[in-house]
Amino acid sequence: MQTTLPLQAIAPDVYVAPQMAPEAMAELARLGFKAVINNRPDFEGGPEQPTSAAVQAAAQAAGLQYRHLPVQGAYQSPEEIAAFGALLAELPRPLLAFCRSGARSTKLFTAARTV
Repeated sequence: MQTTLPLQAIAPDVYVAPQMAPEAMAELARLGFKAVINNRPDFEGGPEQPTSAAVQAAAQAAGLQYRHLPVQGAYQSPEEIAAFGALLAELPRPLLAFCRSGARSTKLFTAARTV
């Protein structure tokens, strides 16, 4: 997969990344991604952070399925972990989950696989 986007594979068909801009959605579709999960609450990084609605519009315009599951960085509840697991089961792959750095999405993935 040749790209300048900061993608990290955590499974053969699951990737994580730091905050994605709306403009990155077309590149993700070009790379073959089918779905995106945004784990970052709106405005967590301040007013310059793109909103979920902006990313969703760009994702859908690029033909990607999009889900917003905002969770805090320090703690993910059992309900949030279960919701992430449900998204993993529901969404087509390959898929990308993103947050501020990618760590929160990685933690959700790991926790969801052990449930």
